[in-house]
Amino acid sequence: MTATEIIKQLEALGSAENLAGMARYGISTARSFGVKAADIKALSRRYKGDQALALTLWASGYRDARILATYIADPQAFTPKQMDAWVANVDSWDVCDAAANQLFRRSPHALNRALAWSRAEPQFTRRAGFALMAGLALQSSPLPDDAYEPFLERIQAAATDRRNMVNKAVNWALRQIGKRNPALNARAIAVAEDLAAMNSPTARWIAADALKELRSEKVQERLQDNGGHP
Repeated sequence: MTATEIIKQLEALGSAENLAGMARYGISTARSFGVKAADIKALSRRYKGDQALALTLWASGYRDARILATYIADPQAFTPKQMDAWVANVDSWDVCDAAANQLFRRSPHALNRALAWSRAEPQFTRRAGFALMAGLALQSSPLPDDAYEPFLERIQAAATDRRNMVNKAVNWALRQIGKRNPALNARAIAVAEDLAAMNSPTARWIAADALKELRSEKVQERLQDNGGHP
């Protein structure tokens, strides 16, 4: 099936009701058919690994086609330059998070790109950096604890960014790193305590929200039971 035919399928799967729901959650509905995430995921199973198709779907500019592309593309096939080009095209948080977590966290360039994007000024590129950090912390194959230290440094540096698309991802990354194991939990709590002392409402919000979860009985029990690994 061609990309044009798949885009027609996506259009048929969409609905005005879904578009309205997406808009309420701050998802850009420009060039979107309003296809449910579950339907996109189901469709992706037929085309997994078709890199040429993924590139064509992404280039179409349709929100639904781009999310589908993140499911079927081969993360090993991307150069850092190509990863940068995809992220530079993003204009909605759901596409940003799908690219980071469905695709690029499996790339051999993931750590490097997470740090580079977290330093970028455009809000969705910066969000992609922190969403990728969260995704790397969530994956079951563990990175060494010291691999997360540069991420924590970037979290501290970006914690005063008042843009919601950014600070929510900073918070997400901090919480996921802090749930990996007891040592990283202690380190993330220390970072959050530093943020709580900053003269920044945004940093203090990130700190309060992260500390509530990282110190919670549920998280602490899980860390003691299984070391915190997902």
